[in-house]
Amino acid sequence: MARYIGAVCRVCRRQNEKLMLKGERCLSRKCALDRRSFPPGQQKSHRRKVSDRGLQLREKQKARFTYGVMERQFRKHFEEAVKRPGATGEVLLQILEMRIDNVVYRLGFADSRSQARQLVCHGHIVLNGKKTDIPSCATHVGDEISLREGDKERSYYKVVAQQVGTKTVPGWLKLDAEKLTGKIISVPNRNDVDLRINEKVIVEYYSR
Repeated sequence: MARYIGAVCRVCRRQNEKLMLKGERCLSRKCALDRRSFPPGQQKSHRRKVSDRGLQLREKQKARFTYGVMERQFRKHFEEAVKRPGATGEVLLQILEMRIDNVVYRLGFADSRSQARQLVCHGHIVLNGKKTDIPSCATHVGDEISLREGDKERSYYKVVAQQVGTKTVPGWLKLDAEKLTGKIISVPNRNDVDLRINEKVIVEYYSR
């Protein structure tokens, strides 16, 4: 299963924006973007103006790294969005938001999407009563997500139980903080995606 294993802080510095790839660390004084607010690599005295094509690529890369998706899978999600009714850009964000690794993150079971991906890969997440270990698994309205019953004695489970109630859950999800279960009650709309991503530019990139 392919995944990005490079330094994620370099991604934020390249985008000059916090993508919250390390969860709470991104809000602390240890954030690399706060300490070095310039792009990675050798610094030049002047930089060339970024072309329209370059801006489109940068926006696509921002979305891809934010959701932790490799290029081949991201393009597959885009092709699926094209086939569905509605604005392609918004449908693409819906598909990305409803991946099970993102749902686990949105429910507050993990501090970052990469941590949520790890939880899913290791079989700690239950979808509709069945264990799943595929981070890209698509969820649907009415699906229920919870932590595996056998993990209740683990220290991580206890930490999540203490912190999950303090996190903000989007309106398209319903969280039971006591039972540590979540349910998808609707399809997320564009206002539910609190990310500074211009999905129209991504559509332009693939429509060249």
